[in-house]
Amino acid sequence: MPELPEVETVRRGLAPAMEGAIFAQAHVNRPDLRWPFPDRMAERLTGAKVTQLRRRSKYILADLDTGETLLVHLGMSGRMTVSGDPLGQFVHDHPPTQKHDHVVFDMDNGARVTFNDPRRFGAMDLLDTATADAHPLLAKIGPEPLGNDFNESYLADRLTGRNTPIKSALLDQRIVAGLGNIYVCEALYRARIAPTCKAGALSTKRAHRLVPIIRDVLSDAIDAGGSSLRDFRQADGELGYFQHSFDVYGRESESCKTPDCIGEITRITQSGRSSFFCPQCQR
Repeated sequence: MPELPEVETVRRGLAPAMEGAIFAQAHVNRPDLRWPFPDRMAERLTGAKVTQLRRRSKYILADLDTGETLLVHLGMSGRMTVSGDPLGQFVHDHPPTQKHDHVVFDMDNGARVTFNDPRRFGAMDLLDTATADAHPLLAKIGPEPLGNDFNESYLADRLTGRNTPIKSALLDQRIVAGLGNIYVCEALYRARIAPTCKAGALSTKRAHRLVPIIRDVLSDAIDAGGSSLRDFRQADGELGYFQHSFDVYGRESESCKTPDCIGEITRITQSGRSSFFCPQCQR
């Protein structure tokens, strides 16, 4: 499932085609994805102007001049790609409609935004912009890891007294928004913290050190266009490249990249998810 860097990469790719543009026509080609589309979604979007395209955790939010916000979740296999952008950001013409092109937005600037989702675990909804933060999907999400509210004091406080492994704590969207399996593994490696370490046992110094490391991992991934392991594509259809820089994720039995370390990357299962780490470097 796309994590924060992938969703942010898509948002940045969509922004030139969508921000300030009007939905000339919206096409909804099936009644549902993960859940039913909102009532009259195509009608409510057509003629609306996108005033801002933002991200909250793993959700893309398009604020409209109608007072509504379009919420988009990519799910497991969802892609949002742009064609025909008159600003020259995208060189390819509108492609033929594909089997899994479930939603298509034709913008008044000539751009077309296509949501393709073979597995249909993605989702779209229309929210009241003024109360969007209270929506059940958004209400309990913690601070953005690249924002000021996610700081050393905050993280140390939230980890205090927790008996859960630090890997599980960082995956908890109530503690920090948008982190997923890949980037937690990578951040814990850079911080030299074992994923099995109890969150509450982490020293204040080590908890503080995690904050800039998490930010650096996410920033590096965004700069690389995210990670393409299976389905993810950027808004121009290109692959992300951060997977070529993984230190531990997916590298089971390979040599640790730390200079002079003789360890091999190990994979264990935590809460049904694979954790990759170096037992020699991470304690």
